[in-house]
Amino acid sequence: MLIWFSTPPQGLDLAMAVLWPALVGFALAAVAGAIALPLLRRLKVHQHVYEDAPASHQVKAGTPTMGGIIFAIAVLPLALDLQVPMLGEFLILVLGCAAIGAIDDLLGIFRGKNAGLKARTKLLLTAVVALLFLTRLQSSYAEFPRLTLLAIGSWHWTVSYLWWLLLGTLAVTGTIHAVNLTDGLDGLAAGSMVAPLAAFAALGFAHVLPQPALLALLGLGACLAFLIYNRHPAKMFMGDTGSLALGALLAGVAIAEGEMFLLVLVGGIFAAEALSVILQVSFFKATRGKRIFRMSPLHHHFELGGMSELEVTTRFWGISTVLSVLGWWIAK
Repeated sequence: MLIWFSTPPQGLDLAMAVLWPALVGFALAAVAGAIALPLLRRLKVHQHVYEDAPASHQVKAGTPTMGGIIFAIAVLPLALDLQVPMLGEFLILVLGCAAIGAIDDLLGIFRGKNAGLKARTKLLLTAVVALLFLTRLQSSYAEFPRLTLLAIGSWHWTVSYLWWLLLGTLAVTGTIHAVNLTDGLDGLAAGSMVAPLAAFAALGFAHVLPQPALLALLGLGACLAFLIYNRHPAKMFMGDTGSLALGALLAGVAIAEGEMFLLVLVGGIFAAEALSVILQVSFFKATRGKRIFRMSPLHHHFELGGMSELEVTTRFWGISTVLSVLGWWIAK
């Protein structure tokens, strides 16, 4: 077992020992970002802005994208710790979704516009990765709460294997694409991910499920490091490479802890962003052109209402923190 991730160095106090994976994730992602940023600039891996995006976003054109590769780099060394239960399954999930996102980003870059994989293709590919993760997780280990949708204290809501597999696939794909939709403002997706990962890390330790807790902390540290490069004004965007990987990690941790349904509350910001798009599109089609929101996803609605990008981002971070604390308090 490698000391760098699973086991902190001897002599650390309890708080530092618990936070060790977050420190490792932060260090790996920070170094990876420092290397990736000039490389992406040199290779001209630039962001293309949607034509119908708010006018204030046009200045973002040319900003390096695919910065989410640093999340893949942060988790890649887990391959050296595969004797630790669940790490192999999470590598499949996170790296598989990062690869799908990278293909999507590269297609958009090569085509010279913000158009990568078709939505149905991306949904199908992420569902395949999710199914592979779920089947391996369920069949390989007894350490995680099998077939559990929600655990509150000693109470567990369990279902049959087929229902768990179906709902788990929906949870993973839904979370992945909700995080993808949220990644529309500087620092919004990465910053909104910090509190949910912290909540699931705390629940994992409380329920004696250290593996997903450690993975949540690793991702938390990587998100904080990414904000060095992605805070407003962003020097680098995560692209689908990062948003798909982060969504996969969050959903995977929740499922491994038996808290699949808690995702809706703890990841409430992501759920609200996705719901705003569903409502907007459905209402637009039903009314032949009318809209509920000024623009979707939800963060653009507030932007067009007069709030600055920084105001929207920081308020969403705050809401994410409140929802995460509430979710932790309910399920602890």
